[in-house]
Amino acid sequence: MTVRIATFNAENLMARFDFSGRRDDLAMVTNKKQSSNQYKQSQQARVVAHEDDARQMTALAIADCGADIICFQEVENLATLEAFERNYLYRMTGLEYPNKVWIEGNDSRGIDVALMAREQTADGRKISVERIKSHRKSTFGELGVHTDSLQKMGFDADERIFRRDCLEVDLRIGGKWLTLFISHFKSMGSSRNGVPGRDYTMPVRLAEARAVRKIVERKFGSERTPQMRWIICGDLNDYNERLVVTGNQSKGYEFQLEAEAISGVEPLIVDGFSHDLIKRRAPDNRWTFYYAGGPVADPCDPETRETRHLVQLDYLLASPALALANETVVPDIIRAGQPYRTVFPHHQDVERYPRTGWDRPKASDHCPVAVTLNMV
Repeated sequence: MTVRIATFNAENLMARFDFSGRRDDLAMVTNKKQSSNQYKQSQQARVVAHEDDARQMTALAIADCGADIICFQEVENLATLEAFERNYLYRMTGLEYPNKVWIEGNDSRGIDVALMAREQTADGRKISVERIKSHRKSTFGELGVHTDSLQKMGFDADERIFRRDCLEVDLRIGGKWLTLFISHFKSMGSSRNGVPGRDYTMPVRLAEARAVRKIVERKFGSERTPQMRWIICGDLNDYNERLVVTGNQSKGYEFQLEAEAISGVEPLIVDGFSHDLIKRRAPDNRWTFYYAGGPVADPCDPETRETRHLVQLDYLLASPALALANETVVPDIIRAGQPYRTVFPHHQDVERYPRTGWDRPKASDHCPVAVTLNMV
């Protein structure tokens, strides 16, 4: 018996649109024949059309995952998820995911984690959601992960630790249990006071990772944890290696793999606590996100880091028992929804979905990841 699991940061899967942030006031001034109200309406139509294209691509990426269970990041609410399934996923692909899980998290923008599951696996085994638990109210102190670094950043021990949530979902699949811990860690953000955003926010992600580990161990007990079936899924917003991109389109691109000294994901994989299934792919073929921060300020300055790189931000971290039972399994990374500005390593480029743009529309800035696991 097998089950196919996917994780996907769908990038702002929301029911609302912000029409105020992209107004071109100059266009309003120069077009004398068009009233302010007419211009606003046309801009709204443009954004809706763009969003429609993007959601069609999101649906195509989900269809390409072929998953029985999908763990989402950046979902506004349950109504949005249901509307997306009904108006895009089902209408375009015929796929239905009647089991849905969403609980409002801590993010002020309303980008929460969620889950969709089919009624049965591809091989006909029943899928049922048996138990849901949110950890959005857990604090640094409660889980014993508060540090001096966090205090200096202004985080007290009694503050909530998760920037969104760690959503714990117990599923029964063909009579066998599987627990998913769906997470979306603190983003790296921009530089502050000369400190790179990734370095500045690292203490928060390290704390979130240690907290998730504590939650898993408390659920199963330290001795039984390695023997149980569980997966930590989601956008963990950090990496332990990056594929640095240099060159240009006319002269060709070069790719150099560089290891990182520290990663916010490390507490979850150290000592074999979990197994990063994506690490089974070739080192230059693990990336799920392309970052391009613009030209390097001073190429001669050794402190200036290259600002274009491909990294793995999305994870399927399997328990030791589950990883051992699936020793030869390798996850798939769906990249057809990436915009054309994404620089693909040699021989990895794929055919993009119709109407994909240079930067947008696109399925998401993240690539979904899917894996088929044997539930022994």
